[in-house]
Amino acid sequence: MDKPLKLANELIDFIYESPSAFHAAENVKITLKENGFKELNLRDRWNIEKGGKYFVTKNDSAVVAFVVGMGEVEKDGFRLIGAHTDSPTFRVKPNAEMDTDNKYLKLNTEVYGGPILNTWLDRPLSLAGRVTLKSDNPLFPDNRLVNIKRPILVIPNLAIHMNRKVNEGIELNKQKHTLPLVGLINEELEKDDYLVKLLAKELDVEVDRIIDFDLFLYEYEKGKIIGANNEFISAGKLDDLAMVHAGIKALINAEVGKATNVMVCFDNEEIGSRSKQGAGSPMLRTILERIVIALGKDKEDFYRALYSSFMISADMAHALHPNYPEKHDPVNKPIINKGPVIKINANLNYTTDSDSNSVYEMICERAGVPVQKFVNRSDERGGSTIGPITTGQLDIRCLDIGNPMLSMHSVRELGGVMDHYYIIKSFEEFYKL
Repeated sequence: MDKPLKLANELIDFIYESPSAFHAAENVKITLKENGFKELNLRDRWNIEKGGKYFVTKNDSAVVAFVVGMGEVEKDGFRLIGAHTDSPTFRVKPNAEMDTDNKYLKLNTEVYGGPILNTWLDRPLSLAGRVTLKSDNPLFPDNRLVNIKRPILVIPNLAIHMNRKVNEGIELNKQKHTLPLVGLINEELEKDDYLVKLLAKELDVEVDRIIDFDLFLYEYEKGKIIGANNEFISAGKLDDLAMVHAGIKALINAEVGKATNVMVCFDNEEIGSRSKQGAGSPMLRTILERIVIALGKDKEDFYRALYSSFMISADMAHALHPNYPEKHDPVNKPIINKGPVIKINANLNYTTDSDSNSVYEMICERAGVPVQKFVNRSDERGGSTIGPITTGQLDIRCLDIGNPMLSMHSVRELGGVMDHYYIIKSFEEFYKL
């Protein structure tokens, strides 16, 4: 259990240091550089070589890392793992300061993705994201990351004495009930330009240099290992930073083979992937084609490479819930710490078919890793993920998998210590092929 616990604690640290998609991408960059990867600029001509380790970033929030194989790319193809850096949260609106009776200062926010709203109430919260500053070239502003490493926000619940039916189910209004409280307005805490002044102080810049920001709320408390036998990981953003962490770990650990190994960390999955850095964009296709061209190959070789490739779309999966077993398929019931979950859907909301399923099952068998399967109840509509969206851009074999978890999209999710170890092993085995 020592190695699984070590990996689980590394994951908790990674999540804690990644309060936004921007910070997740930055931490991935730092880890890659520490392990000998070279950063490429999308605007430059690439000079890459076999056995080389490289990565590129997009929008400061998406990362594509790759290790060039020793074989011929058109014959040996790519081995890809895909995950995403974003999680459901709240995004701060422009002109965010609001007051109640000129006494309380609040921030105006908009829901990002599909969070379980009531889990965000009564918790210490903070802000993190990207701030954009004026620069000498208007086409390329100066972008800085910011993390207010203090619990400066809270979304207070309404007392049961004023909300007698709260335990019968109350719908929260996203414009009224989920605005975070900053503090009491007084001589020290003024409403006007509070946020911009805070950001300027954190970044040590003049207020008038700040043009805009992409700021998001996050739970301030760090994740923990819990359970009677230390078997659970309790943390926010397991969906999908657990898969980002596992994929990057496996990419670094894997030896260079014939195929070119790729780990892609998309952004904006939680809102449909319809962005320039999302799975619905040509980002990954363009980068793969540039790899082929940089190796001295042509367009025909790129297409040949795709048909010799395989992708694992890695996004967390639903475990059997102990208090809601009726919500699951009567036969296929994934359990935490019983191994990665292959996700299947008749309407192809997941890309898995018998061919791609068999590939991953054989990988897990080689790695000595147990594997499970998830399907929705036939009378329940499930979700989707980056797999079908990516294969809409790339003509490539693919399946959807993920580790089983509870409380998906809660501010605090629950996963398994052994599962994180298992899935890293399966990814390492995949990168050997």
